[in-house]
Amino acid sequence: MTGLLPPAVETIDQQADRVYAQYKSEHPGIEKRRYLMEIFNDNRTLFFHAFRKHVAEWMPVVYDPVIAESIETYSDKYVKPQYAAFLSIDHPEEIEETLKKAAEGRKIKLIVVTDAEAILGIGDWGVNGVDISIGKLMVYTAAAGLDPSTVLPVVLDCGTDRKELLDDPMYLGNSHPRVRNASYDAFVDRFVKAVENEFPGVYLHFEDFGREHAAEILEKYINDYPVFNDDRQGTGIITLAGLIGAMHISGKNLTDQVYMCFGAGTAGCGIVTRIWREMMDEGLSEEEARSRFYMVDKQGLLFDDMDDLTPEQKPFARKRSEFEHPEALTTLEAAVEAIHPTILVGTSTAPGTFTEKIVRGMASWCDRPMIFPLSNPTELAEATAQHLIEWSDGRALIATGIPADPVNYKGVTYKIGQANNALIYPGLGLGSIAVGASRVSREMISAAAHVPIHFIHPEQPGEAVFPPVSLICEFTKAVAACAVKQGLNRIPVTDVKKAVEDVMWDAKYTK
Repeated sequence: MTGLLPPAVETIDQQADRVYAQYKSEHPGIEKRRYLMEIFNDNRTLFFHAFRKHVAEWMPVVYDPVIAESIETYSDKYVKPQYAAFLSIDHPEEIEETLKKAAEGRKIKLIVVTDAEAILGIGDWGVNGVDISIGKLMVYTAAAGLDPSTVLPVVLDCGTDRKELLDDPMYLGNSHPRVRNASYDAFVDRFVKAVENEFPGVYLHFEDFGREHAAEILEKYINDYPVFNDDRQGTGIITLAGLIGAMHISGKNLTDQVYMCFGAGTAGCGIVTRIWREMMDEGLSEEEARSRFYMVDKQGLLFDDMDDLTPEQKPFARKRSEFEHPEALTTLEAAVEAIHPTILVGTSTAPGTFTEKIVRGMASWCDRPMIFPLSNPTELAEATAQHLIEWSDGRALIATGIPADPVNYKGVTYKIGQANNALIYPGLGLGSIAVGASRVSREMISAAAHVPIHFIHPEQPGEAVFPPVSLICEFTKAVAACAVKQGLNRIPVTDVKKAVEDVMWDAKYTK
């Protein structure tokens, strides 16, 4: 190599400094992401070494919200496949061989798979959605330390219903409407069984499946394999963690709260189910806990006589006889005024719907209203943190779905916690992998959700309901310890801390 490179020999830290300096010079978020993807493609050790140094700053660029723009332009800007597995519903017979080729020479411990029907808040993006699997795995490595040579991103290309993709000659996926019949179920089942056969004990993470399939797929495999659905479970875990943090700050009890969700799709229902189970774990009966939940969607409050309820919505739909004028509860404002919730969580992708009237109303009957506008990307958020602080006179406890700057109000700086699943799901996955968990139990999820309260300081004015992302390792150890306690570990473990450290990868050059 003498004469083919400049003579200086740099350490990886010096190279990382150069990457960061170039990153800072790229102004729009998407350009920053494209630059980082060039580093990722050329030198993954350097990429992850730099990413770990700036994980909080880079997370919104590498993943959500900037990744949404990357997905929308994936086919047009396509350069490299990035070692993903592209599985077509038109050729299910190729699943096994494709998985073998995609993982050749590597021991795969974790797969993130999507069918890309419900990407973030931007919907159906077909094969372009492979970027969500790639981005998710980047976070697993940067945040939790999972060896990037042991992961595999997968997209199940079942077609797309997005007309602009079907009409686009540059689109790289199957150019036909989505397949939703028994062929889809058989395709997914063949994939799951092929994964388990090829990579026994692999941790299988389902991402951004549509509401029609997400819950069904999770329930089908949850007791037999270590599977996880970030939309069904991850969003629920992080929201629960935020509410536990809010209770810690306010001195309130979760079981005393009245919970309203706005947006009753996959994410909204997943959150409700997780919080409901936590209330039961804290002593309420099944019915007592269920009575504290109200679900609002585009048609208003959900009632049990509606004929279009999903299986996940039905347990939480209300009876019309509970209300004097149920026919009037067709808007979020009307539902809030009638029910007086103390917790309001938004997964609606309906921007600006947490209005001043709603927030001031909640602040009038609740001294510390908990308001979580979780929809993303930025333009789809139900409210801004600035407005929520101002309209509640600084009393609202807030978590947002997108990064938010601190809010200065009446001499207090309010730190705004981001309900970013990346705070918990990497630790949940790595903790499971470290001990070879046979499945992901409810108790393991609850253990992860309770970690943040040990790092939140209620006496600090303006304290956020979440701790910093840098505490991922604490989640990993809590999950691994819980799995061992339940006897779910397939790897003998005498020292949980050592078991976790043994599977963590160090982003350094090897000789």
